[in-house]
Amino acid sequence: MSERLAQQRAELEQAVGRALEEAAKLGLDGAEVAVQKQQGLSVSTRLGEVETVEFNKDGALGISVYRDGCKGNASTSDLSADAIRAAVQAAATIASQTSADQYNGLAEAAQMATEIGDLDLYHPYDIDPQQAVALAARAEQAAMAADKRIVNSDGATLNSHESLKVYGNSHGFIGSGLSSRHSLSCVAIGQDEQGMERDYDYTVARRFEDMLTPEQVGHQAGLETAARLGARKIDTCNVPVLFSAAQSVGLISHLIGAISGASLYRNASFLTDSLEQQLFPEWFAIEENPHIKGALASAYFDGEGVATQRRQIIEAGVLKTYLLTAYSARRLKMTNTGHAGGIYNWQVNRNGGDLKAMLKQLDRGLYVTDLMGHGVNGVTGDYSRGAAGFWVENGEIQFPVHEITIAGNLKTMYRNMVAMGSDVDPRHSLAAGPILLESMKVAGN
Repeated sequence: MSERLAQQRAELEQAVGRALEEAAKLGLDGAEVAVQKQQGLSVSTRLGEVETVEFNKDGALGISVYRDGCKGNASTSDLSADAIRAAVQAAATIASQTSADQYNGLAEAAQMATEIGDLDLYHPYDIDPQQAVALAARAEQAAMAADKRIVNSDGATLNSHESLKVYGNSHGFIGSGLSSRHSLSCVAIGQDEQGMERDYDYTVARRFEDMLTPEQVGHQAGLETAARLGARKIDTCNVPVLFSAAQSVGLISHLIGAISGASLYRNASFLTDSLEQQLFPEWFAIEENPHIKGALASAYFDGEGVATQRRQIIEAGVLKTYLLTAYSARRLKMTNTGHAGGIYNWQVNRNGGDLKAMLKQLDRGLYVTDLMGHGVNGVTGDYSRGAAGFWVENGEIQFPVHEITIAGNLKTMYRNMVAMGSDVDPRHSLAAGPILLESMKVAGN
């Protein structure tokens, strides 16, 4: 860590500590303070021409205070002593005007993280706009060269950002962390006698050097687009459906919302009262591991200072835990699981082979590579979304399909999972491969 960065970290921790001291002077029941400083570069090109160049450098200190079940929030981008004092006073004034909620308050002191090590999340990269533009343009060039039917580009975007976060509360906890995130994406447009199609590819990593090259991203974007040309409609049918790795992530993500505390205490989840219930086949399992070095979703503590821990989310198909914050845990009379802010590196059990093997197992049916719309009802689990992909016969892709809808219910879909492939999409905090479902309703002609 550079001397400049170490000084900035110390200054932010000092600002958080000062805010907590000001809150203590007011005799509040508790307070929590978070501040994040982020900076970076975003560049977009189209057909090699620069569209946008953005330098980002922002951050603010936010404080929440609690008194007699009432909560008040305030923020300031000015970290001077006077500004922090004013923000704390503003939060206290707001709290005095709000209704009491017995479930408000800090997470339990005993749950605070005590060991905060280096998770290898911080790898800044010194890149100037000219270099970024050149990399984005190379991705576009590779996309255009991938297939003669690629006739246009919808642009390429490169992002490189780093951030410093500090969180503290009245339990005496102050924790901080540095992280970096780099990404490159490219969108290609193809055309044949039937019309135009578009698709994309992207890469993301903590280390700039761990991203795919611009040529790899652009080439794949071009291939994905070209593969969609000549798409046909199909007749309505009930057939096995194979979700690509990228779409499988979304399918499993509906589980996250359904077992999150906010959905549960509002009775707005199709998985209410499902703890210790069989939701998936016995071969299916999800393990959460927050402490994988260099991973995209690693952390030693959550957004409330609670220590994260390795745990089984699904074991032998059975739901083993909900995802709870301090507030939702109190509402549900359960134990906080340290999920204020999201999930941490879900590793999903895989019992299938690579994509080629999964297509063979599908035999005859639909391979879904793109989903559209938001037709998922989190209360009932009803699922209906526009889709595109490929028709498969005898385990081989025959032709692209579009303008179809796939429908079912998530409970049934989860129970009817036949296999998960080994080709994992590494760009997500949820590591899943292609998922094969026994059958779904496919609405076409």
